[in-house]
Amino acid sequence: MRILIIDDSHDITDLLVKVLTTVGHEVASSDNGKEGLVMINDGKFDLVFLDIAMPDFSGLDVIDKLVQSGRIRDSPIVLFTASSITDAEVAELVKKGVHSCLRKPVRIENLFEKVEEIGKLRASTAKS
Repeated sequence: MRILIIDDSHDITDLLVKVLTTVGHEVASSDNGKEGLVMINDGKFDLVFLDIAMPDFSGLDVIDKLVQSGRIRDSPIVLFTASSITDAEVAELVKKGVHSCLRKPVRIENLFEKVEEIGKLRASTAKS
């Protein structure tokens, strides 16, 4: 799968790139929302892990721009956050087109389960 990680923490992006690449995924990363938005618009990703709390241009800004352009459902977006987002706020973002949310710190097993879930979703959509 082609996976994009957008997170302002280099430690997190470096770790996720290493872990996901090791198990055979093609992984790109960005440390800011504006660049991440450009990458989403320029490339087709099977999955995007998106941090919410980033300086200058947050994950919520990325989501708003994708909604405005009609591209929110082009690549499944999984919020990847340590912020204190409520379940109700997550539900509102899901209504906008976000796939789901993983809260940091995340167990590696949960990360792999989410990647597998999205992979199965993408495979079933491709067959339809």
